Amino acid sequence: MLQALSLRDRIIIVTLTVFAAGALVFWLSAVYLSLTKAVPTSGGQYIEGVVAQPRYINPILSQTSDADADLVELIYESLFDYDQSGKLIKRMAADYSVSEDGKLYTVFLKPGILFHDGEELTAEDIVFTIRAIQDPAYKSPLRANWLGVEVGAPDRNTVTFSLKKPYFGFLENLTVGILPKHVWENIAPDRFTLADYNLIQPIGSGPYMFSSIDKDAQGNILSYHLKSWERYFGNTPFISKIALRFYADEEGLIDAFNRDEVSGIHSVSPQNVGNVSSKKQPHIYGLALPRVFAVFLNTNKSPALAYDEVREALSLSTDREAIIQSVLAGQGVPATGPFLPFMFGYEPSANGMNLDVARANTLLDEKGWKRGEEGLRVKNGTLLSFELVTPDWPELTMTADLLREQWKVIGASVEVKVLSQADLQQNVVRPREYQSLLFGEGAMLDPDPYSFWHSSQKNDPGLNLAFFEDKRVDEILLDAREMLDPEKRASLYREFQTIIAREYPAVFLYSPTYLYVVGNEVQGITQESINTPANRLADVTSWYINTKRVRK
Repeated sequence: MLQALSLRDRIIIVTLTVFAAGALVFWLSAVYLSLTKAVPTSGGQYIEGVVAQPRYINPILSQTSDADADLVELIYESLFDYDQSGKLIKRMAADYSVSEDGKLYTVFLKPGILFHDGEELTAEDIVFTIRAIQDPAYKSPLRANWLGVEVGAPDRNTVTFSLKKPYFGFLENLTVGILPKHVWENIAPDRFTLADYNLIQPIGSGPYMFSSIDKDAQGNILSYHLKSWERYFGNTPFISKIALRFYADEEGLIDAFNRDEVSGIHSVSPQNVGNVSSKKQPHIYGLALPRVFAVFLNTNKSPALAYDEVREALSLSTDREAIIQSVLAGQGVPATGPFLPFMFGYEPSANGMNLDVARANTLLDEKGWKRGEEGLRVKNGTLLSFELVTPDWPELTMTADLLREQWKVIGASVEVKVLSQADLQQNVVRPREYQSLLFGEGAMLDPDPYSFWHSSQKNDPGLNLAFFEDKRVDEILLDAREMLDPEKRASLYREFQTIIAREYPAVFLYSPTYLYVVGNEVQGITQESINTPANRLADVTSWYINTKRVRK
């Protein structure tokens, strides 16, 4: 029939037929899409780059290495963990109870939890893990958290923890991964750190299990491969395989991401996040991590800093926003006290220190600090001059230089001294041999300020870097530790922050945003606040790469 038509008519008919077919496909697709939705499905591989070399993929040894901690988060499971906002949630724990006096915790295990070798996880494995932490022969960095705690197993699915004193943060200790007793019990404590299970085929009960490891000719680990554990007691991960690849520095890490060698990189410095290729349209997650950077003022070592008005004037003349923009490329929040806005117990009224250089100068004038040569102030023969010590981290050396210039405006002379981390720790921090120290402190989202601000912690190994001592603060911090009522503890924290704001033991500066860069092929990442970098992986079972469509 078409042969009887003219060429022009045939072209018109064919064209209309094509358009009709296209329209039919379009409307069928539209109907299909309207009646279905995309949902995650299993499959795919996620590769992440890390600046480090793994050494101890062991939950009671992993605290000093990001690479170790990352792998432990994936391979091992704990009684409790954190949700996307950093709050504690039950993981292997089905339920728990706390005695009325707050000294006895009873935790009930979910049934049927298996280690990666198929053996059942019981309360005895938890007892073994905690007692290993408590034994100094195992050299666990967690030991201090467990001193004085008695652990027992009334039955296979119940474990008890008996404390000498109530402690509000005890459940945080139960986020440690659990070791399989049947694997480790025959390894002597003095051989514990040398065991192959720390690196080759670690056995946990987490969502991912060991698959393989790649090394170079020198024995350096190039990559570490994991696969999803199909008998995981929780939701089986959508992503079938995860690999970590290891690099010498951040430059190599970013280059690997830009070359599609890895799909994600973490702990990216604000100065370098701009070097990440925008062509890949990556997601840059800014996570709240409770790290407070401050200048801790040692009034015992500096005559000038012993004056209240000097410490107050230094804080008033500190332009925190300028530092955040210059040093952190805007990726941070100001800190004007020991608590940050996203931490439990934060009190805005005690953290309202604003930049006011005029007020700082007026305060010093009124208190008798006269300007001398080149604007340097002096009072009764005491020069407004002191040394500022900091480690040789680019972020902190830049901050120190900015502070020196900012404080020069109010007549203070600051000599910046930059030391290696090892030198600083051994010869300056431990003996408290500094006039002022620019340093950071890692807190928790639900904080316990005791180790940073109680007077008993002024000397090493305590972390009271400001050498601060206040009788009421000591009482508050001790009471808060034993206070299980959150509202009452928050009230104590408000009073604590008010006292710190009044005494100016430190010039609080900022908290950097934790930057996590992930390719747009990975979806389902929900973390907002984390206590440690490894916690960014806490919701990894919800991540996905592949999708399928199902009826709505």
